[in-house]
Amino acid sequence: MSNTLLQLAHQLTEAGEPFVLATVVWCERPTSAKPGAQAIIQANGQVTGWIGGSCAQPVVLREAARILREGSDPYLLRLGSPDVGIARNDVRTFPMSCASGGVLDIYMEPHFPPPKLILIGDSPVVTALSQLGTVINFSVTQLHSADLSQVDVNEQTYILVATHGQYDEDILEQALRSSACYVGMVGSHKRAEACRAYLRDVGLSEREIAHLKAPAGLDIGALTPDEIAASILAELVQVRRRGSLAVEKSDQPAQGKRQEEPEEPEEQVGTVATTVAIDPVCGMEVEIASARHSISIDGNSFYFCCPACKRLFEKNPQEYLLQPER
Repeated sequence: MSNTLLQLAHQLTEAGEPFVLATVVWCERPTSAKPGAQAIIQANGQVTGWIGGSCAQPVVLREAARILREGSDPYLLRLGSPDVGIARNDVRTFPMSCASGGVLDIYMEPHFPPPKLILIGDSPVVTALSQLGTVINFSVTQLHSADLSQVDVNEQTYILVATHGQYDEDILEQALRSSACYVGMVGSHKRAEACRAYLRDVGLSEREIAHLKAPAGLDIGALTPDEIAASILAELVQVRRRGSLAVEKSDQPAQGKRQEEPEEPEEQVGTVATTVAIDPVCGMEVEIASARHSISIDGNSFYFCCPACKRLFEKNPQEYLLQPER
């Protein structure tokens, strides 16, 4: 990696800004980028470095935006024929839209700031979690009051309430109205049900209340504060890696990943909703409202990430419409 990219990667990491490091690892000529070429793609779409010209860069940019949005793991991106180079099953392959052809294998490596673990209260369990959380790369913050406005909460925030009844209800109301991906509470089943009753009385929906995991932690038979902290930490890892909690048999309301409110069905264009379309040539997501390249065939609209994909589609639409789903 060049000094410029090293410095930028360091600056973005220190600032807590996500980015993708794209590295060309293999090519088949003709290609403008060669193995070892690298670029950093930031969340705002800014590119620093070089991983190819107008044929490669649009796909890399859109893939980078997707993995930053979805939180994907690193993977190999291939631009060109899937029938050359090393055969692999875990490669995302897109056609090379340049007339000159060529093949590029690009390793897409996302870098995210560590998720936030907000510990609320002062107890032996919180003390243990504050020590263990940093070991598995959580950014840990401890609060001693019922004021969640002191911290920035987003979809990568985990909140654990352990005030032992001092201000559970107040902080849970704030936490469950936030975008935090996990809200847990240390306490008994009886205490948890009392909190849920309060939350209903103050107007929280059942969907919001169902997002509360109480008592917090996986059932591993934990007894001591350190063991309880370990069970909670295991649950945080489960949410972080799987996106949801395992369903436990109990008389509690269903808990786990927050469910979205039912939405009215949207008109479909091909196989995607009207807000976002899939380029039938390269498979990239295209925002319909800002799409610059589109055509209509037999009353169906198709949207493209670039003019090259549109030209390929226009030459033989059936070649792309009959492809198996990616």
